Amino acid sequence: MTIRAIAVNPEKPDRFIEIHPEQPTPGEYDLLVEVKAASVNPVDTKVHKGVQKSGLQQPRILGWDASGVVLDVGSKVSGFKAGDEVYYAGDITRPGSNTTHQLIDARITGHKPASLNWAEAAAIPLTALTAWEGLFDRLHIDQAAEDKTLLIVGGAGGVGSLAIPFAKLHSKVKVIATASRPDSVQWCKDRGADLVINYQDMPAELDKQGLKQVDYIFCLNDTDGHWDTLAQLIAPQGQICTIVENEKPLNMDQLKLKSAALHWEFMYTRSMYTTPDIARQGEILNATAKLLDEGKITTSLSKTLQGLSVETLTEAHRLVLEGHMRGKVVMVY
Repeated sequence: MTIRAIAVNPEKPDRFIEIHPEQPTPGEYDLLVEVKAASVNPVDTKVHKGVQKSGLQQPRILGWDASGVVLDVGSKVSGFKAGDEVYYAGDITRPGSNTTHQLIDARITGHKPASLNWAEAAAIPLTALTAWEGLFDRLHIDQAAEDKTLLIVGGAGGVGSLAIPFAKLHSKVKVIATASRPDSVQWCKDRGADLVINYQDMPAELDKQGLKQVDYIFCLNDTDGHWDTLAQLIAPQGQICTIVENEKPLNMDQLKLKSAALHWEFMYTRSMYTTPDIARQGEILNATAKLLDEGKITTSLSKTLQGLSVETLTEAHRLVLEGHMRGKVVMVY
């Protein structure tokens, strides 16, 4: 078996090279997957940026979102067999999905939605897990009353595209999303947002709707830039969850006075620390696949690139770094 991978070049870390790794052997909980498609996310570009700063001794294979076919399973794997079609968001501590063959822990893997092609499926896992965990494992909006409000900052991105319908399907809250361009506004409305506002002046936009505060905030971009506004808008005893790391200290004064909570959502926590509930991610992916196959949510795929190559990966990273992607970009191998 010949394995191809596109990796970060140790000699020129801002660029990629093609390498040919040896065939990996599954560990006890692993699946060996023939990768059919992989999505590129902001985490890919952030890890690449970190590698460029710190340097590396050997080529690093990036990429985590993927869909593919199981070729072999480890001794303690249950629920999967060779030939199964799967999708997953991977483990940031292991070699990624920018390769033809990859090892992945079965417990963080889901069965691919039957109704989706490889590209459509690969666009889903990381954003679905982030959205689901943020909304239900951190904010617990599924327990909120119907008079509560949720503000999703960054509604048209990959995570927002799934957070909106997840919130509508599994909670009673009023869903407010931010977007600025007409196509992004329509994108959010098509996914079920009750209200779409411009992120550039959220207090004024909400005031037009008779709202001074919101009960829950899910921040999906620029925590530093939005922080003062989020602290102003969160209701007393409200809750904020963000997925974007801050670069400057966050002023907690308003949160303290309001007894408001701040949660962090990092989708790789469960796999990074092998938490006791690691299999929760497989459950979430299977629940998401059911919603997709029932037509209750749709893929967030917006652009497909053909082939696994230095050129396609470079282009995918460029598109993500531009910061204007609606939905996801996927490479089909």
